[in-house]
Amino acid sequence: MTRRASPPNFDEASFRRALGQFTTGVTVITTRSPDGELVGVTASSFNSVSLDPPLVLWSLATRSASMPAFRANSHYVVNVLAASQLDLCKRFATVKGDRFAGVAHAAGDSGMPVLDGALAWFECHNRSRYDEGDHVIFVGEVERCGILDEAGEFAPLVFQNGGFHRLGPL
Repeated sequence: MTRRASPPNFDEASFRRALGQFTTGVTVITTRSPDGELVGVTASSFNSVSLDPPLVLWSLATRSASMPAFRANSHYVVNVLAASQLDLCKRFATVKGDRFAGVAHAAGDSGMPVLDGALAWFECHNRSRYDEGDHVIFVGEVERCGILDEAGEFAPLVFQNGGFHRLGPL
């Protein structure tokens, strides 16, 4: 016998406030559309899954205009942002049109864009996808990764309680 979850005893606003207490890093996920156009979105829903094989996950709203590109492409890059890259975070979260205009980047081995100055990057094969609720969970098999040579000198950009912050030592 399969037991189902009980109905929630909270409203959406309460759920959002509770989720907001969890601090996450901020990433920009980049890929190319089938016609070669560069595509990128800001995402804080990034986690490691496995070391062997090396797997990571992130999620994207099903209604996102970028969804067709991420569903269609075999590869993408997870770019972990530094606190100094708040402008990139906002650009890839809100700008309509060419989000890459004036953004320094280089193509990874798979041809997907790696953002200059990212603290770390993970070039992933789009291994699997799971439709869950109003999002799609993407699981990527990491083929290559790297860190900024000076990464230890920079604070990461983090998101908590509805705002962006820099993470510092205790």
